[in-house]
Amino acid sequence: MTEAERPVSDASAADPALEGLPDAYADWRRSALGRITDALEERLLIDRIGPTRGLRILDVGCGDGVLATRLARSGARVTGIDASADMIAAARRRAKAAGVEIDLVEGDARGLPFPAGYFDCVVSVATLCFVDDPRPTIRDMVRVLKPGGRLILGELGRWNLWAAQRRVKGWLGSKLWRAARFRSRGDLLALADQARLRDSTVTGAVFYPPLGIAAQLMAGFDHKIGTLTTIGAAFLVLSATSPGAPVSQSSSKI
Repeated sequence: MTEAERPVSDASAADPALEGLPDAYADWRRSALGRITDALEERLLIDRIGPTRGLRILDVGCGDGVLATRLARSGARVTGIDASADMIAAARRRAKAAGVEIDLVEGDARGLPFPAGYFDCVVSVATLCFVDDPRPTIRDMVRVLKPGGRLILGELGRWNLWAAQRRVKGWLGSKLWRAARFRSRGDLLALADQARLRDSTVTGAVFYPPLGIAAQLMAGFDHKIGTLTTIGAAFLVLSATSPGAPVSQSSSKI
């Protein structure tokens, strides 16, 4: 077994959002907690994005490229942007290893360097939770969407044990977690309304506490719980449609 394959204990695995480095993400995914949690979050994101073949998709805050690579392998034309040069380099390595092409750009989510109406879908995961005022960033994401395009935002939920643990880290000195913003279903729907988005829905995942044994015991029920409520979800996904397309008569806010 190589070092890269060696399992990592939940206690020693660094919180990747806290560390913000490719090695921390790799350690996280080798722990039971990280592996299960990432899989559940990705499942929800892929479900909310829907069919992707032939679509132009922008991944804002793409990190080390796991989601971008998954989308490219499913036939999407993917562009990823991240402020970290290390993350962009890691994403390039991942795409090359997977044999897919992804346009990767080092840049800030605030002021996207892309033309208006260029993308069919914009996805952003755990990015806006570290932005003081997400509204200008969301407006720019909507700007680069085609009329009727889809915006998918994965954010950290407010009312759950993961958020409580991270707030404690902030109180104990973590500058990042002290500045983090945890949002509720209502918060995300309000942001969507302010951006004049349509057909907005919020769905949750990761209803267990941040313990590997809890993830192993509850993972099989997590998706079912997510079809019933967002209360207690550590991960929330807003799915909405950009202005310019007819409002679906069958859709509603949940």
